[in-house]
Amino acid sequence: MPMRPFALLSLVASTTACAAATAPTAAERPAPDAPAAADLDPRQGEVPLPSAVPDWYASLVVDNAPTGIWTVEAVPFFAHHACPEVIGLDDRGRCLVCVSYSGKWTPRPAIEDGKWLGGLAHADVDPRLAGAELYTGGELGNLYQVVAYENGAMDCRRIACLPGCEIHTIVAGELDPASAGPELLVFTQPGGLYRVTPTGPDGTFETALVAALPGRVRDALVLPDPGGGPPEIATVSRAGWLRLLRMTASGPEWTTVHEGPMGEGRLDVAPPRPGRGTVLYTGLDDGRVLRHERGAGGAWRTETIYLGPQGVRGLAAGRFHADPGVETIAVFGYAKKVQILARIGEEWEVETIFVDRDKGHWLAAAELDGRNATDELLASGYGARIVLLSRPPGYGRSELTER
Repeated sequence: MPMRPFALLSLVASTTACAAATAPTAAERPAPDAPAAADLDPRQGEVPLPSAVPDWYASLVVDNAPTGIWTVEAVPFFAHHACPEVIGLDDRGRCLVCVSYSGKWTPRPAIEDGKWLGGLAHADVDPRLAGAELYTGGELGNLYQVVAYENGAMDCRRIACLPGCEIHTIVAGELDPASAGPELLVFTQPGGLYRVTPTGPDGTFETALVAALPGRVRDALVLPDPGGGPPEIATVSRAGWLRLLRMTASGPEWTTVHEGPMGEGRLDVAPPRPGRGTVLYTGLDDGRVLRHERGAGGAWRTETIYLGPQGVRGLAAGRFHADPGVETIAVFGYAKKVQILARIGEEWEVETIFVDRDKGHWLAAAELDGRNATDELLASGYGARIVLLSRPPGYGRSELTER
């Protein structure tokens, strides 16, 4: 629905108020008698961190200081575990598989490539292995497959090398009708799109350059299947566009949803709702957050929903409000703040829920705490740690209270 003129003005006012609060408030500081987080080990027990508001709880998953963690996601890596594992990719080229057990988190390094890792995908791509595999790559152009086993072991191998290319983004699935079965689509810098398939001899993979691209794709996701035809892949680029990609038998086909003179860095899709088309959110380098909704006829409508701090580097859609009818997303970036944007009526309200110790780089929504009715958030970046943000027990649930 259209935003009333005063709604955007209220966002600017909210942003200004948030920016003015540069010093930690009393709510942000740990209690005087609480042990410092640096003295606690999340492998031994839950480590609380100071949050900016009382109805969000922050805790430490891993402290990787001084090495930044550029990408974080939650995936069911060990299939025999009910709780997803948290995967972090750091500046030393390590893939950290963080395993949860009753509030404790144990990081297990799977790779050490020497330079940063960035692209990450989890899918059943390799038919020669049971279940889904983890795929990652980074600055050196090495692409890795990481496999988990039921006895808790894991191993990795390099399945491709793209010399002179940085691997920034990976998507996986049955995406390209030009190849049989599932594949990986790998986006690189310099701008390129590669297809990697498990069709090589003796268990190897084959790599093919599909197309050169104008600029680096920084984020991509496979959209829910609309029914019929190849899947759509939403992509955002440093070149300043949001485009939908379809792989066809004759090659890639692109549809531009939005384009402008400012780089687009992060992307997410809203949870589906009856009677509403696909909704995408994008974060721009200048601090804008855009909402893109596809109408019944296929046309896209784009609106600005937030004018925030420059350098949006994390964006996650999900349910973060007690009322499931309230549309919410979370943003994170160079201002160090994790903020929740909530659409109340026709206006968007902004709340800062956590301030990290350095610039943010990634944000992911996950289901890691069943005591509330909402999603959790995972934040990582220059602060060299992964932080879990959750609503308190009982939030959004009326049938039970904390015991």
